[in-house]
Amino acid sequence: MRKDGNLNDVILILQMKQGDEQAFDKFVRKYYGDILSYCKYHCLDQTEAEDLTQETFLRFMNNIQSYQHIGKAKNYLYVIAGNLCKNHVKKWKADCVEKEVLERKLISDGGIPKQEKQIYVKQALEQMNPELKEIIIMFYFQDFKLKEIADILQIGLPLVKYRHKRAKEELKRLLGEEDSHEPGKDDGNI
Repeated sequence: MRKDGNLNDVILILQMKQGDEQAFDKFVRKYYGDILSYCKYHCLDQTEAEDLTQETFLRFMNNIQSYQHIGKAKNYLYVIAGNLCKNHVKKWKADCVEKEVLERKLISDGGIPKQEKQIYVKQALEQMNPELKEIIIMFYFQDFKLKEIADILQIGLPLVKYRHKRAKEELKRLLGEEDSHEPGKDDGNI
């Protein structure tokens, strides 16, 4: 995000702290799509993703008075959404008696439509360690650079790089693919 975008967030947040509902509406419109997209990768259900997105903004607004604008507000929204998604997945797994087995060979079949492949990738993501899944989602689906991921997750860049490598290997194993490298995505993107 450009610096002027961050300044706009500071102004919006100050207005929200004063109870300006229009500022909150602008803030939500600005980031809703990004947060919804992020939540969609954590749960397979569109309605659940929308609920988690709305809950993210509600929690942000409920804590607006204690919020200190250090860094990017968008990063803070991702932290809230990430925590909500992790809790949602834990609850879902506890309620789920049996997990479906991912059919690895289907994903490597070039005749499968793109939409169907996305479903298999999402199912594979659901089976991954949450820390590794987070890296895959943020890097490949949200287009964050590794440095940005480190900032959002509040961990060191070397740890992000290590998890990124392990996450790719795990996803490759789950999908039964020989090469998990995404075309057009540079792994060294820092």
